[in-house]
Amino acid sequence: TDLRLLDILSEVVPASGLARGMRVFQVQGVRGFQLAASRPRVLGFPASRLFIHCDRFPEEFSIIVTLRVLGVPAKRNEYIFTLMAEESPSVLVGLRYAFDKVHFLFWSQERTSSWQTRVTFHNVSLSDNQWHTLVLAVSGQSFSLTVDCSVPKDLVVETPFPASLSVKRASFYLGNRRRRKGVFTGLLRQLVLLPGADATPRVCTTMNFKEAMLSVPTVLQDVPAKPASNEVLKYPYETDTKVTLGSRPPCTKQEKAQFWFNASQRGLYLCNGSAWISLLEVKQRLDYVEEYQSLVTNSETMGVEVFTIPKVGLFAATANRYTPPGSAIYKWTDGKFVPYQNIPTYQAQSWKYFTIGKKIFLAVANFEQNDRGQEFSVIYKWSRRKEKFITYQRITTHSARDWEAFVIEGEAFLAVVNHREGNNHNIDSVIYRWNPRTGLFETNQTIPTSGAYDWEFFTIGPYSFLAVANTFNGTSTKIYSHIYIWLSGSFQLFQSILTFGAADWEVFHIGDRVFLAVANSHSYDSGMPAPSNFYAINSSIYELNITAQMFVKFQDLLTYSALDWEFFSVGDDSFLVVANSFDGFTFSVNSIIYRWQGYEGFVAAHHLPTVGCRDWEAFHTAEGSYLLYSSAKEPLSKVLKLKTT
Repeated sequence: TDLRLLDILSEVVPASGLARGMRVFQVQGVRGFQLAASRPRVLGFPASRLFIHCDRFPEEFSIIVTLRVLGVPAKRNEYIFTLMAEESPSVLVGLRYAFDKVHFLFWSQERTSSWQTRVTFHNVSLSDNQWHTLVLAVSGQSFSLTVDCSVPKDLVVETPFPASLSVKRASFYLGNRRRRKGVFTGLLRQLVLLPGADATPRVCTTMNFKEAMLSVPTVLQDVPAKPASNEVLKYPYETDTKVTLGSRPPCTKQEKAQFWFNASQRGLYLCNGSAWISLLEVKQRLDYVEEYQSLVTNSETMGVEVFTIPKVGLFAATANRYTPPGSAIYKWTDGKFVPYQNIPTYQAQSWKYFTIGKKIFLAVANFEQNDRGQEFSVIYKWSRRKEKFITYQRITTHSARDWEAFVIEGEAFLAVVNHREGNNHNIDSVIYRWNPRTGLFETNQTIPTSGAYDWEFFTIGPYSFLAVANTFNGTSTKIYSHIYIWLSGSFQLFQSILTFGAADWEVFHIGDRVFLAVANSHSYDSGMPAPSNFYAINSSIYELNITAQMFVKFQDLLTYSALDWEFFSVGDDSFLVVANSFDGFTFSVNSIIYRWQGYEGFVAAHHLPTVGCRDWEAFHTAEGSYLLYSSAKEPLSKVLKLKTT
């Protein structure tokens, strides 16, 4: 067999254009074929056009498919392709999928039964209206399926793939098995047969795993978002054009060729796959920052969380130090935050808003014991009937500092940072997994931490990461903070970074670049001479180096007991604001907004007077963009409005 790439999909498409029964659609910036069910035989061709020098199907091979599946009923199968002998209704080789399964079919002469061998891969979810790339590798009794370059699903079956499968007088059929039943209803972009090799290493070489390409028909290849001239498209196509209103949505390959209309700035933008291109725009740039609202809080505020409950409104939850009166939730009403609900808390450090399905939750990290000497943090659930948050689950914690909520492979998790137990700072922090049967969070994994302050979850391609900010090990703040990667059902150490009283991690993207910023709060080591200033210390920004597969230092910025970073954008500009809390002499210290300036990195742009600044939150409303900062030294937080030109 020729060890060359065999493009099954391109064989169906004539050089002059499209075959009958095929239409081109563009969805999420990516083109694919929609196949007609009325004439399935039209979408076929003799196998001899691919197997020129040998009439045997390869014994070892990979099949690479890129497709977008529509919703499929639970009992329905749809065929991606089949190879069938002309005189027989049996499938020699075929690939089909059901609601949550992928089936690979083949005919073996060693079997005496009248039906093909079927290899089934379970728990493969494709019906999410997203593009996916599948790599099926076959060798003897071993079958492996990789979806979007994630962890492969490996099977070993009793019946091996035949060593000598004749393809004489056989034909390939695209999206069907030579009849209307089971015709593929989604979009197909790539269908390639690679003899003699596992194609996974060739496919999984870029960050765009879901659309990784080996061979795509010319008619489906991308064109510039803005044509160079007004020429007529050589290959016309249809697209599900969509216009998004409101604040700036993401612009990735999935949103390519979609529009965004910014009503407040009267701007119309087109996504080119990585950035919004202005078609009609009043350019928006940050001019200055003005004080908009002084928010009187129950007591000093250790953290703040801004969130939106659909069809209800915009809220801010403040984590306040003292009980009574506890912490408060404010609702954005007539352009201001007004008190909405009080919740008893015990030296609350932070709030975390998250959803699971239609359920809405808000978790508080309590630092101290309650009146009964019990120490736990609490998860509250939004009651649609009462329009209030009510107690849902109590979880034992140890001087909790932070909660982080995230989803991996469809499962919900909640991670708590335990700061210390008594005087022992070297204790376990805990990751909880949502049990849909009991409706509760249950312990899934413990991770050793040292006086930890913060968790930060993020994803890069198909990989999930969790970074912990370790602050103090009992003798020193000069300790390693760690980044963990999710592998084989648990978090495993990925990288360790030396930090100095780390209080916060902030991950952000600028274009295709991924950054991770750490807020270093102070430098102390009981075994070393005291520095001239414990609190004037560099905080660092790291950038992901794809080649080295690690974060490398990108920039140091001088900060003053930094406790938080917040990333935000205005127009095409990117910004970082730091919470400077103490300079060694006073809590009245400027926090700084840094502007991204490309080769120069982040450059100080605005100096904001703050008092014991602990946390920043950026948010947007129809009236504009805002920053909210909390003060850990006075019962007053402030809303600042970003004035643009």
